[in-house]
Parts: sequence; C-alpha cells; structure tokens
Amino acid sequence: MKILKSIPFDTEGPQPLVREIPAGEVYPVEALGPLRAAVEAVQGSTQAPIAIPAASALAAASLAVQGFADVETLGGFVPVSLYFLTIARSGERKSSSDKPLLQGLREYEREQSENYDVASKSWAKDSELYDARKKSALRDAVSANRDKRTAAEADLAALGDPPEAPKLPDRTASEPTLEGLFRAFQQGQPSLGLFSDEAAQFLGGHAMNADNRMKTLGGLNRLWDGSEIQRTRAGDGVYTLRERRLAMHLMAQPVAIYGFLSDPLTSGLGFLPRSLICEPESSIGQRLFANMRRDDASLDAFAQRLKAILSNAMPTLDDGRTLKPARLTLTSDARAQLVEFSDEIERMQLPGGTLSHITGAASKIAEQAARMAGVLTLWTDLEAREVEATTMADAITLARFYLSEASRLASAATVSAEIDRAETLRKWLLENWPHPDITLRDVVRLGPNPLRESPKARAALALLERHGWLVALAPGTVIRGAARKEAWQIVQGARQI
Repeated sequence: MKILKSIPFDTEGPQPLVREIPAGEVYPVEALGPLRAAVEAVQGSTQAPIAIPAASALAAASLAVQGFADVETLGGFVPVSLYFLTIARSGERKSSSDKPLLQGLREYEREQSENYDVASKSWAKDSELYDARKKSALRDAVSANRDKRTAAEADLAALGDPPEAPKLPDRTASEPTLEGLFRAFQQGQPSLGLFSDEAAQFLGGHAMNADNRMKTLGGLNRLWDGSEIQRTRAGDGVYTLRERRLAMHLMAQPVAIYGFLSDPLTSGLGFLPRSLICEPESSIGQRLFANMRRDDASLDAFAQRLKAILSNAMPTLDDGRTLKPARLTLTSDARAQLVEFSDEIERMQLPGGTLSHITGAASKIAEQAARMAGVLTLWTDLEAREVEATTMADAITLARFYLSEASRLASAATVSAEIDRAETLRKWLLENWPHPDITLRDVVRLGPNPLRESPKARAALALLERHGWLVALAPGTVIRGAARKEAWQIVQGARQI
C-alpha cells in the first residue's frame, strides 16, 4: 500500500459529518383550545413530544369539519383543510400518539363499512332487476307489433336511470396514487383524509416517484386550494370534481423525509408552503413510567365528538357528492388581528429579513392561521358562522410555531442535502480514488454524479475540510505534474477510519 505523506491535522482526527439543526420552540399547547385536553392526555400516556399528538388532533379535526364550511381570509373564503408533515425518528411513538386520536374516526369507518356492505347487496339486486326489465323492454321495443312496441317504449321511459351505487364509505387513505385518490372522490365521500404514521411508503412509492411527483404535488395543491379537478383518462372517461376537500397528516422519519423536503419541486410547486411542518425534539430516554399519566375521559370525549361530527350529513348539492359549504366569517376584531399578523410577516420577508428564505411558507401563514381558527371554531360548534377574536389569537399563536419550524427546517434541509453530497464524496474518495490528493477539477470530471457541478463540488470539499477529512493545499501546488489553483490532500489515517 502506498504510504501517504504526513499532514498535520486536529489530534482528534476526522470528525463525523452531522446535520446541525438548532432546537425548536416549545409547542404552544395552550393555544389548542378545545383540542388541548385530548392532546395532553395522549402526551401523558405516551410521553411523546407533544407536537406529535397536536398535529394528529388538528388533522383529525380538520377532516371532520372541512366539509361543512369555508373560512374567511384576507383574500376571500377558503377551505379549512389542513396539511401536516411531522418528522420524528423511529421509536418516537408516532403511531401510539396517532391511534387514540383517530379512534372515533376508525369506529365511524367500521360502522359505515358494515352499512355499505348491506347497501351494496341491495344495490346489486336492484341492478339485476333493472337490467332484466330493461332487457325485456328493449326486446319488446323491436317487436313488429306496434301496440307492444309502444308499451315497451313507455316501460323504458318509466324505468328511469339505473340504481345508483352506494358511495364508498372510507374517509381516509394512507398511500394512494393521485388517480386512486381522485377515483375515491368520484365514487366515495367528498371529504377525505390522507393520513399515515409511516409516510415513507407514500413518499417513496409510485405517487411520488420521479415520473409522478410533479403531477401528484400539483393535484394535492389543487385540493388544498379547493380548486376543481378535471380528469380525462382512458378507462375513466371524462369527469370534473368540484368542491372536494382533503386533510392530510404524514408522519415520517428524518431519513425518509429530508430528501423530499430538499427537493426543489416540493417547495417550488408550493406544496411545502401549504404544509404545516414540525420536527419536535426527541423525548427518547426521558419517558419514565413514573411520569405516565392517563386521562381516558378526555380521550373518550374527543373520540365521541369526532364521531358525532362525522355522523352529521355534510351539505351537498342535489347530486349528493358535491359539497355546498357554509361561510364562516371573521368578526371585526378577529379580522384586525389577522391583518396585523399578516403585515408583520410581510415585513419580515424583505430581502435580508428573518423570513426572506421561506417566502412561500411566510406568504401563506396568515391563511393557515385562518384555517386553523376555522377548525377550532367548527369543532366547538358545527353551526357557528363567525370566528371570534380569542380563537383567532390562538390560531395565530399556532401559526407562529409552525412558521418558526418551517424556517428552522428549511435551513436544516439545505444543510442535510449538502452533508449528503459531502458524505457521497467522502466515501468515493476513500473507496475509489487512487491518489492521496484531489482537485476540484477531478471531482467535477470524475467524481459522483451529484457533484459534477463546480459549486456543489466545492461546497462538499469545503465541508470535508472543515470536518478534518481533507487539508487544503496552497494555490499553485503541483499535483500530478501541473500547478493547481484548488487542491486538497486526504488526511493520513482517513482511509483507515
């Protein structure tokens, strides 16, 4: 093995590449209003970070009420649908936090599934009878006997439209394709939820692969906006979906979601700004049995309220499938609070401002506050038609938290992508590169594909230098027969680490 020339370096040697991310703010649980007791009950029993059950409760409440009313914002009326992305490592009790808050939903779905089975059998019999009568009438209609033909035509007219199939009962999906989701809206309920406590399957599945990601993100954006969906597909025919509503809560481990967050498509197409994101500080290692608290009464009350709202018939047009939501206006005081909040956030987006790096999320945060205020209002009173100032104040507090998380995690996602590229380069240098030194030109020409651009290659080399894997050589150092402007030497011992 070729002996490398000794290069001075920190006596600790090369350091691991780590994702540096500052701690987040404390979750404002007091702002959850009518949802607080259930969220604290889940946190008490699981000892998971409270932001996890908080997102689950808000998402479940959004699913329950989104079909009943739209809420006023500074730009008009919008759905109260909420999208959540929760990042938590394995063992953080994501499922244990989600399950009790969705108990009422799952009970409702089971009951509706049983009713659907009965209705489907009845529909099948009615369809057979309809088809038999239609077939008989058509046969008589082609008869040479004029009287028989006239009677058959009357029978055909009297038959009317065929029996309508019962609507699919499911209110949630965990990993649908976009086409599957649209089909569920066409054949099922006008208000659905995309919920998953292991969203890696959805984020890494067919709907989000390289060929479909742009289409899927665009479709999810339109559903959040409340826009109509037009479909023209072979086999599905032509149809338009109007006034459908989708709530979402995707939970995933950092390794599964950071690549998704750093993808320019997710932010550039507007999906991330439409999502309320958080990565709470881990509680693993602190969840002592002595600190466990149970509050079954609060959880039961939440489940019963969720089930009761879902059992209410959503307002629809005559077709029974197109929602006709009421309008939830803002009181003058609530509107004044929202205006003040919106103006404050707008000023912070100026070049060099604290929110200039997340203008997409910042520009939508006032609307997010209005949506959350609408959810909290309708959860308390499904017949309410105004958002009060106290509820708007709570929603703005929640919005501030999620905006702070968006700011923190946007920076972390960028750092994570840089670290991923640096780690790719580090492994390539140690496993494939035959020389004791490396130049920028070497990396761009011969290095891993993600580093075939000078800015990315230079950033990766600089990161490896900061962590002690490389030492910069003086400009003009002769490397393999030529003076080099930018070159580094691999630290002695690095190949053995």
